[in-house]
Amino acid sequence: MSESKKNQSADAQGQFAYEGLERTIHERSRLSILSSLAAHPQGLLFNDLKALCALTDGNLSRQIQLLQEAALVEVWKGYRKNRPQTLIRMSESGRARFLEYIAELEKVVSNASGAAEAPQRVMGSLKGFSPA
Repeated sequence: MSESKKNQSADAQGQFAYEGLERTIHERSRLSILSSLAAHPQGLLFNDLKALCALTDGNLSRQIQLLQEAALVEVWKGYRKNRPQTLIRMSESGRARFLEYIAELEKVVSNASGAAEAPQRVMGSLKGFSPA
């Protein structure tokens, strides 16, 4: 095998592994929370975040707890007009990890877009095969 073929093979190995997709972020509710917080760098009050993400109180509380344990978000407690308020915002390291995650998702989209034209090319190379 030529050196360039070896390099191409090595480059392609793991091309679709997407190691940068963090399980903590990838779950739908947590992705929704982090996307909302990314769009609101000053943070969001619990009820506003709940409405944006269409989550129940309990589900949002649990997801925030998991995100806080992973150091992706910060939770601030305070009072406004003698009523307790909870403010959630993305941590600095959480923002960096989220942007890395988004970059990995962009790779997924790019690879999938390239695959859209593949069916025509593949059909010609399947001579001798039939559907199982």
